[in-house]
Amino acid sequence: MATANTPDFNKVLYQPLAEIDPEVKNIIDKETWRQFTGLELIASENLTSQATMEANGSILTNKYSEGLPNARYYGGNEYIDELEILCRKRALQAFNLDPAKWGVNVQPYSGSTANFAALTALIQPNDRLMGLGLPDGGHLTHGYYTAKKKMTASSIYFQSLPYAITPESNLIDYAGLAAQAKIFKPRLIICGASAYPRDWDYAELKKTATKEGAWLMADIAHTSGLIAAQELNNPFEYCDVVTTTTHKTLRGPRAGLIFFRKDLENAADLEKRVNDAVFPACQGGPHNNTIAAIATSLLQVSKPEFKLYAKQVIANARALAASLVSHGYRLQTDGTDNHLVLWDLRPIGLTGSKVEKVCDLMGITINKNAVSGDASAQVPGGIRLGTSALTSRNMKEEDIKVVADFLHRAVQLSLLLQKEAGSKLLKDFVRVATVPQEGLEGYKQVKQLRDEVVAFASQWPLPGVDVQTLTKPEGIHD
Repeated sequence: MATANTPDFNKVLYQPLAEIDPEVKNIIDKETWRQFTGLELIASENLTSQATMEANGSILTNKYSEGLPNARYYGGNEYIDELEILCRKRALQAFNLDPAKWGVNVQPYSGSTANFAALTALIQPNDRLMGLGLPDGGHLTHGYYTAKKKMTASSIYFQSLPYAITPESNLIDYAGLAAQAKIFKPRLIICGASAYPRDWDYAELKKTATKEGAWLMADIAHTSGLIAAQELNNPFEYCDVVTTTTHKTLRGPRAGLIFFRKDLENAADLEKRVNDAVFPACQGGPHNNTIAAIATSLLQVSKPEFKLYAKQVIANARALAASLVSHGYRLQTDGTDNHLVLWDLRPIGLTGSKVEKVCDLMGITINKNAVSGDASAQVPGGIRLGTSALTSRNMKEEDIKVVADFLHRAVQLSLLLQKEAGSKLLKDFVRVATVPQEGLEGYKQVKQLRDEVVAFASQWPLPGVDVQTLTKPEGIHD
């Protein structure tokens, strides 16, 4: 606590956010209100726990700790070492891994940095890798590039050949992958996706990797919580390295993990390569406050309640898929095995960009997404939906059907707005949706639907927030 003789230049250190920076405090309050009164359906987002947020906002943010436990480049890290060792232990426990067979690095700042560190550890610049193509559900960091541009470090520094899904079923083409690998001879095969609604056949991928002498890496960023709960196939039985984010279905803070095998012939070398790739090759000192938050969230993952949560996430995703199909819409793979649904809007003449915009105005948060066959990820023909966050707000299948009805009405409203705009340009579409004009129904329906969404969403709790005392902050416009 500040005292009467605290120097003026230090008084700022003892003032709360509301006093020292009301502008930022107001932005936080507005975002809290948005999350409370809206429906979060972005598949890569979730709602973390109050305890995790407390750990992430702790005094641990003050400490620098480059290096590994018991081998730091700074002093004063005895408790940080204790924390990181605990986090590693909990990460292995969450996935039921034997510490004699698996190790983990808990320092990556994000899933993307975890992936690039893993690539740095496993292969050399200009080596070849294969990952699922972005339009087929893959991720940018799995080697994505276009005809005109190499998009990320994974395609800039390595030679990449994407594999695909089959046009008929929209499922992974494992035979085609094997045939490509036989010719391309990759040093690394990456499995995992950001918009693939089905499970993976890791055993089949392992056969191909072994035959071609390639490393097999799984990026389970989206599905890690469902895998930890043993609701999906286990990549640890077949893969050499497994990466994940910690904030999606794991329900932790925003960060990344890299798991690596310790029971291979070159196990000691692989462990050192992964650790050296994280630091000093790809990033600096770890964010100790975030590692504390990861540890806290992984403790929760190991509890029986989390397994029930994971089951409900999948049940809700299947209920969402079934409801949309009942309205006559087309879904990629016709359903889901996990937490997400990929909705193909092309048959009804809409783009994902327009539906995303209308849903934003209604208070439903989704994201536009490419679907198989799209010519450009910038003008995608679909949207991606996820049920992790709504399940964290206690919603069950019957509640998800209400959400599906909101989405159906949003799409029908998007068709009306597109017709009233008299143009397929996004700016004209937005103008009709946001500016009242005599004789046009679109604007009126947007506002009506927004009011209904707010009334529905406000019935549900929001982790870490006392919604009973929550009031609308200044700057929120209905």
